[in-house]
Amino acid sequence: MLRKREYSPVLNPRRLRFAPRPAATFATIVAAVAFIALGQWQLNRAAEKRALAEDFAGAGPALALPADSRDWPRYQRVTARGRYDSARQFLLDNRIHGGRAGVEALTPFVLDGGGVVLVNRGWQPFGATRDILPGVAVSPEPRTIAGRLDELPRPGIALEAPPATDWPRLVSYPTSDQLATMLGGAIEPRIVLLDADEPDGFVREWILPGTTPGRHLGYALQWFAFAATAIAIWLALSLHRDGDDA
Repeated sequence: MLRKREYSPVLNPRRLRFAPRPAATFATIVAAVAFIALGQWQLNRAAEKRALAEDFAGAGPALALPADSRDWPRYQRVTARGRYDSARQFLLDNRIHGGRAGVEALTPFVLDGGGVVLVNRGWQPFGATRDILPGVAVSPEPRTIAGRLDELPRPGIALEAPPATDWPRLVSYPTSDQLATMLGGAIEPRIVLLDADEPDGFVREWILPGTTPGRHLGYALQWFAFAATAIAIWLALSLHRDGDDA
C-alpha cells in the first residue's frame, strides 16, 4: 500500500511583528505634523487667493471717492471726480511687461471733495537707456475716472533708493507715507488702477499678482504626500521578523 508522501516547506518564514522604534516614531510624528500643517497653510492660501480673484473679477457697483476706503475690499471698483496733477508724478521703477523693463506712471489725482489719490495710469518702456524716461504728461482738465483699488507693489527685499528731486520722480517700491511726504500732504491709503478703456493711460493689462490658487493647491498636495511618505517609511521600518533585533 502506497503511503501519501508528506511534504514540508523548504523555508519556514519567520512571522512579522510590529515593533516601532521610539526615536523613529517621534521623528515621524514631528515630520508628519509639520508636513500636514504646511499643507493646511497652502490650502488656506488657496482660499485667500480665490477670494482675491473673485474681488478682482467682480463687477459690482463702483463706490465713489473721496471716502474712507481703508475698510473697502482690495480691488474694489471706484470712481472719482477731480483733476490730474501732471506737474508732480512718480514713475514706479522695476516694472516688466513683455520681457521689457519700464515704469508705471503714478499720477496724483486731486479729488473734488478733498484729498488726493494716486492713479496708476499704466506701463511705459524706457527709452534707449534708463536715463531716457518716457513722457507721462496729462491734461489737468476736470474729469471723472474709473478703476479699482490696489496696494502699492512691494519687493521681496526692500532696497534703499537714492533720493530724487526732479519731476517726474523715479521711485523704487515706495511706501504710501514716503510718497505723501514727497508730495507734502496726505494721500489716500491705496492707489487706483486706471481702467483700460479710460483715456490718458498707457499699457494697462492688470492681472492678479502672486501665486494662483491652483498652484497653492498643488503645493498642498505635495506637503500631504510628504506626510504620507514619512508615515509609510515609518511603518515599513517598524515591521521586523522574529529573531531580528528590534
